[in-house]
Amino acid sequence: MLTNSSLISEIKSIISQSRDQAIRSVDYQRTLMYWHIGQRIFEEEQNGKERAEYGTYLIKYLSEQLQPEFGSGFSRRQLEKYRQFYRVFPIASALRTQLNWTQYKLLISIDDEHKREYYIAESVKNNWSARQMERQINSSLYERLLLSNDKESVLAIAKGELIPNEPSQIIKDPMVLEFLGLKKESAYYEKDFEQAIITHLQDFLLELGNGFSFVSRQKRIHLDGDDFFIDLVFYNRLMQCFVIFEIKTHKLTHEDLGQLQMYVNYYDRKEKLEHENKTIGILLCADKNNSLVKFTLPEDNKSVLASKYQLYLPTENQILEALKTEFDEFNDNQ
Repeated sequence: MLTNSSLISEIKSIISQSRDQAIRSVDYQRTLMYWHIGQRIFEEEQNGKERAEYGTYLIKYLSEQLQPEFGSGFSRRQLEKYRQFYRVFPIASALRTQLNWTQYKLLISIDDEHKREYYIAESVKNNWSARQMERQINSSLYERLLLSNDKESVLAIAKGELIPNEPSQIIKDPMVLEFLGLKKESAYYEKDFEQAIITHLQDFLLELGNGFSFVSRQKRIHLDGDDFFIDLVFYNRLMQCFVIFEIKTHKLTHEDLGQLQMYVNYYDRKEKLEHENKTIGILLCADKNNSLVKFTLPEDNKSVLASKYQLYLPTENQILEALKTEFDEFNDNQ
């Protein structure tokens, strides 16, 4: 009779882990193959550099020779990508085994070196799939974090070289929630919005970023006969604190901020342990008045923030405009 009841689950875990490692190993070897092909094409081009048209001729010739035998992976377009891959990542030993070719294809399209390093660090640390990496790039995650931070700190936090010590270092404004599937021109009850977040909780955690875990929904607070309900409660292990979310599908008011401040005070006095840091409150709203937020909250406030949500991916122009507005506001306050 079998005495170890966990034997089957342990063996299944070994099989699953071995399969995953085998897949990653194959993906990495394929990535290395493309890198070496790109290196040889680049070196051959340099040998014929006295003829400007040689590179075009070389790619075309190689494709004609390779594609009939090895398939569409060796078309002119793909061979150009392999060459670009080598030029962007010229050191083979620096390639990350955790990333596959699909992810590297996304990375070589990014011109900014700091931005590229950020997505590499975040992908490795959070074990992003290619789909998740693409979503974060398309949502302009790097640029949104730069709205409240400098490049050095954003990159240092991604690499684990710097522990965030302020909410603005990890909370995005705006938050992009296109995965909820809600139409931006429609009106929603806050409970429907909250339910959509719970339904897509994994995607919401991806948008929140590093260190977040879900704690509670509609957390009940009882104060001298009155009941209050906090929409969503999370915990961030990097900052070692609770993070409370209140959802407002309208433009925020000072009453909304006051309500959230009360919830934050309650958690600090009743729920927070002695070794933990102060609770952070996030008012997730359809629109906000930055001046109202500024003058409603104390000057030294670091615990209550307002963040707009977007139900669609931002365009490059929207991100550039947001960065310009942030820069202008910073200059006005100097």
